[in-house]
Amino acid sequence: MGLLDFSKYNEIEKALLGLYYQIMSACGMSSVEVKKTVEDMLDRAIEESKKSGNYFLPENLGNIIVGQIETDDLRIQKFAQAIREGMPKNEGITLDDIQKWWNLNDVERRMMLAQDMVAKTEAVLGCLDSGMASNPEEAVAMVCKFHPVYGDPNDDSQSSGDDRPLPFELRDRINIYIAKMVGKESEEYKGEMEASSSFNALIRKEIRNGNL
Repeated sequence: MGLLDFSKYNEIEKALLGLYYQIMSACGMSSVEVKKTVEDMLDRAIEESKKSGNYFLPENLGNIIVGQIETDDLRIQKFAQAIREGMPKNEGITLDDIQKWWNLNDVERRMMLAQDMVAKTEAVLGCLDSGMASNPEEAVAMVCKFHPVYGDPNDDSQSSGDDRPLPFELRDRINIYIAKMVGKESEEYKGEMEASSSFNALIRKEIRNGNL
């Protein structure tokens, strides 16, 4: 931890730097590699957040979106309205899901998604290195049976039907579901993942069945 440079970050970003250093340290990389990876991830998240204009969004934005509180800031009003109007339909998103996701700091949201991508990339490389997959396309397909893919559910450029990207708002609830099922070491759960066309398809089925 002493290797990290906290000087250029605000308090939230410092906390994220420390948190993701701990998370990435469990991946088997050297402390120098972890430091560079985490600082690059955080710097990129901050840069993208500022470029998008979302860096200074309030951390109670989720409460504003669901109408729990009001704001006099016209820009935030318009942003919240755009989120409401663009919210994916028929995906099982609850008000609690919206609040949990959109009450996060924008940089924190971006760091979560960056970490998801790192984990997915490592899984793909693992499939290739172990010989479980003979090419990157096959490895990605294998990983997608066990890892959720988030994005715009209306984007069918890479997948279709229940395999489409899941809304970001579902991320916390899906993580809780995964932890619960992994903790049970359920053979039925493993079998359902194998039988599903993708993890996203399994999640959508579980939502429809009221299990998630």
